[in-house]
Amino acid sequence: MTPKNRKYNSIFIGLITLVIVALTIVLVINFIRYSRRFGISNDDTAYDRYYVMITDNSNSSFWQSVYRSALETAESNNDCLEMISDNLSRDYSVYELMEIASISGVDGIIVNADYSEEMTELIDRATANGIQVVTIYNDNSSSERLSYVGMSNYNLGKQYGELILKLAQEKNFTTDTIEVVIFADTKPGDAGQNLMFTAVQETVDAEPDEMRETHPPFDITIYGVDTTNEFSVEESIKTFLLKDRESLPEIVVCLNEMDTIAAYQTVVDYNEVGLVNILGYYDSEVILNGIDRNVIYATISADTEQMGRYSVNALDEYFRYGYTSQYFTSDISVITKDNVAQYMGEDTDEN
Repeated sequence: MTPKNRKYNSIFIGLITLVIVALTIVLVINFIRYSRRFGISNDDTAYDRYYVMITDNSNSSFWQSVYRSALETAESNNDCLEMISDNLSRDYSVYELMEIASISGVDGIIVNADYSEEMTELIDRATANGIQVVTIYNDNSSSERLSYVGMSNYNLGKQYGELILKLAQEKNFTTDTIEVVIFADTKPGDAGQNLMFTAVQETVDAEPDEMRETHPPFDITIYGVDTTNEFSVEESIKTFLLKDRESLPEIVVCLNEMDTIAAYQTVVDYNEVGLVNILGYYDSEVILNGIDRNVIYATISADTEQMGRYSVNALDEYFRYGYTSQYFTSDISVITKDNVAQYMGEDTDEN
């Protein structure tokens, strides 16, 4: 290597080192700010325990609803609970937020997890440091997490399967097959998601012969959606629904709020209403309006109040008694045109 090349290599290494140091300093500064805020409340209240909630989209109406319930429960138990992303100066990934929470030494973490090796390692590391972790909505049973709070994925799949069968009976499908596409998270190894898929297929396959003969056969496939952020979700679903209008699926199944809203908006914006039947998830105002306008056929809603309350109670039970249940299952409900007015009334009252 020539002296000139060595010089350039040294400069390059120096720049990389400076970038790493700068990033580390930013992380530490944010951590210090967070720790100071976390240690002393605005009214100098002394709390028994400190918990944080970590999600991939804290601004969504779904997670805001879960957080409100969890916060109310925490306050009634003399706990401090914060949505950790609200206290930081920039957007961090769920994995980075887990790192910050673990370093801060909180008592408990409530996290929307996944089955990645990185998430498993982060949960195990937090647990080894004495921080109890509750997974919510999405689980990671491979880790040392304390409890999982969410829906029964098998029951959720059965509900979607029953809605698919109901659509087949109500709609006069004239195609050779009824194409059903399930929008799925592209993250690998999600056991709960796989269980849900199995339940959908089993429910459809169990349709009585006399009913099956009245409509074309089903063709159920899975389409991976990039859930990195809200924009990537919108682009993934828009790309799929606009790629070929001549071969649109008869039914699409959305497994979260972002997918549902993205599918709904795409169908409306590009005049595909009536061509695609949407089965959604959650009961935000936008989704309920979509049902009321006959754009979304139905949605399945989880009890977010239960989810928030159960997640905090799981942590409190452990600290008080030394043990708690590994699974807390929240209720689900199906909302269609027939009962949407009831839910829209509740939504108006809440606002």
